[in-house]
Amino acid sequence: MGSGSKRIISTTESLCPVCLRKVKAIIWTARDKTYLEKSCQEHGRFKSLIWRGRMPMEKWVRNKIPAHIKNPSTLVEKGCPFDCGLCSDHRQHTCTALIEVTSRCNLSCSFCFADANKSQEDLSMETIRWMYQCVMEASGNCNIQLSGGEPTLRDDLPEIVRVGHEMGFSFIQINTNGIRLGEDEAYVKALKDAGLSSVFLQFDGTNDDIYKKMRGKKLLEIKTKALENCQKYHIGVVLVPTLVDGVNENDLGNIIDFALSWLPTVKGIHLQPASYFGRIPNLPVEEKRLTLGDLMDKIEFQTNRRILASSFSPPGCENAKCSFHGNFMVEMDGLIRALNKPSSCCVVETAEAGANKTKAQVARKWSGNNRDRLLNKQPGDDQTNQAKDSWDEILDAINTKTFSLSAMAFQDVWNVDLNRVKDCCIHVVNKKGQLIPFCLYNLTSISGQSIYRNQ
Repeated sequence: MGSGSKRIISTTESLCPVCLRKVKAIIWTARDKTYLEKSCQEHGRFKSLIWRGRMPMEKWVRNKIPAHIKNPSTLVEKGCPFDCGLCSDHRQHTCTALIEVTSRCNLSCSFCFADANKSQEDLSMETIRWMYQCVMEASGNCNIQLSGGEPTLRDDLPEIVRVGHEMGFSFIQINTNGIRLGEDEAYVKALKDAGLSSVFLQFDGTNDDIYKKMRGKKLLEIKTKALENCQKYHIGVVLVPTLVDGVNENDLGNIIDFALSWLPTVKGIHLQPASYFGRIPNLPVEEKRLTLGDLMDKIEFQTNRRILASSFSPPGCENAKCSFHGNFMVEMDGLIRALNKPSSCCVVETAEAGANKTKAQVARKWSGNNRDRLLNKQPGDDQTNQAKDSWDEILDAINTKTFSLSAMAFQDVWNVDLNRVKDCCIHVVNKKGQLIPFCLYNLTSISGQSIYRNQ
C-alpha cells in the first residue's frame, strides 16, 4: 500500500448534516491527514478533515477507563446523542458546567458559538440559583463558567458570582469579550469582591484588522484596558482566540508573545479553532479547517521552536481528539521550559481521575491568587531563613513566570463523532436543569436546526 493510500483506523457513529439522523462513519487516514467520512441513505456521503500534522492522530490518542455517571438525569431511550441530561451511557463526569446567564450581546460577531442576540433574554436570579443546584446535585463542586451572550451586560453579575460561591462552587469564571471590563473599573472591582476566580477573555489577535474581520470593529485597545483593570484587582485572565484560517492563524506567535508580556495577570492561552455551528458566515471548506495537529505545528514554527509541538500532551479529562495542553515556565534568560510530564503509553488513567485532576489544575493555574493559596503550603516556622527565602523564590516563580497553553477543537455537525461526545466533560446547563455536552448543545444542521439549544 502506497504512502498516500487510504487506511481505515476505526468506525464510529455520527450525524447527517442535513437531517441530523444518526449514521455510521469511518475514520481513515492518508499521509498526514485524517478524515471522518459518513453516509446518509437520503442525503449522500460527507467527508470532514479531523486531523492534520506531523504528529499522527493514532500516536496522539490515548485510552481511558470510562467514568460512569453517578446521578443520571435522563433514561437511555433513543441512544446517543438524543438522551442527554446526562444519561447513564455518558463516559465522563462534569469538569466545567456552563450557565448562559443572558442571550444579549454588545457585539455581532461573524463567528459566534451561541448565535447570540437572537433573543434578549436574561435568566432570573431564581432560575440561576436553581441551575447551580442542579449542577451541584449532578456533579458536585465542579468548575463554573458564566457565559452568554455577553454576561457582563448584567449589572447583577457580581451577585450571580457570589451566589455560586454560597452554594458551594469554589471556582467561578466569566466568558467575556472584555468591553465592559475595559470601560468600567468599578464593575471589575465588584466582580473581584464577589469572588470571581478568572476571566476567559475573547482575544483573537494583536492587531485591529483581525477584530474588524471577526468582530466588526476595533477592539484591541479596550481589551488591553480590560487586562489593566484585571491586573489592578488581581484577577487571573485566560486569552481565548477563535482561530480562522486566512484571518488570524498566522498571529499565533504574536499572541503568545503578547500573553507572556502580561504575566502573571495572563495565566494562559486557550485556542479555539473555528467550528461550523452557531453563527458562521460560510459552509466549511474542509482544507481550511484548523486541527489540533495544525496548531501544535504552527506554535512550534511561529515561536521559532521556543515551544515545541512535543511539549503538548493529550487531555486526561475529555477525549484525546478534543484538545491538547502544555504548562510552561519562562526562565531568567527568556527561554521557555516545558513543565508537562511525558504521558506513558503503558498507563491507562481512569476518566474520573482525569476529570478531578483537570478541575484542580484549572482552578489552581487560571485563578489570580495563586501565591496567596500556595503560601498555605510553605515550610513551618522552624525552617531556616535560607529555606524560607528559597521557598518564596519558588512561589514567586510559580505565580509570575508560569503559563498554560491549550486548545479545544469543538465538533460541529460535519465532523461530530459520538464516541468523542460520550467523553465530553464541558457541559451546558439547559433550561430543564440538564447537563448537555457543549458541542451537542451548540450543534446545528445545515438549515440551522438544533437538537438542544432551542428546546
